[in-house]
Amino acid sequence: MAGNHRRAKLWSGLALLSGLAAACSGKEKPDAAAAPTRAAAPTFQLTALDGQSLTLSALRGKVVLIDFWATWCGPCRDEVPKLVELQRAYGPRGVQLVGISMDDDADKVKAFYRELHMNYPVAIGEAALGERFGGVLGLPVKFLVDKQGRLVGRLDTADPAQLRPELDRLLTE
Repeated sequence: MAGNHRRAKLWSGLALLSGLAAACSGKEKPDAAAAPTRAAAPTFQLTALDGQSLTLSALRGKVVLIDFWATWCGPCRDEVPKLVELQRAYGPRGVQLVGISMDDDADKVKAFYRELHMNYPVAIGEAALGERFGGVLGLPVKFLVDKQGRLVGRLDTADPAQLRPELDRLLTE
């Protein structure tokens, strides 16, 4: 019994050290080796700007890139054209982008959506939803979800050169 307890402590310690090493590595890309232990992504039910229901569960079977953003955020505005292009290129292959605006004013979000010709669903979110994803302290921030609805990781970039390999890999899983 004592041997089992020591062994469990050893494995627990190794898991902790492994997690700390990964966290300190500075990698932004999700870890492919983590695929078997991915946790379910937080669920949500929102109303998209077009009035349709927007749920993560309805997107099961697709790779989902969730982008938390706001109209007042300069970097968010700069990233939208890249995200529109990613949706155009990867949508037919099974990727769905979802925009979650952290704005309070739906009219501003709708005007922004039209102005930047966004081609993916957008809904107004709130801080509680961001907290369920582990906290959204700075914008923009993205979360990648695999076809089974499991959270792959957090991304602070919309750089197609970094996102494309991840999307390609997840599409083959």
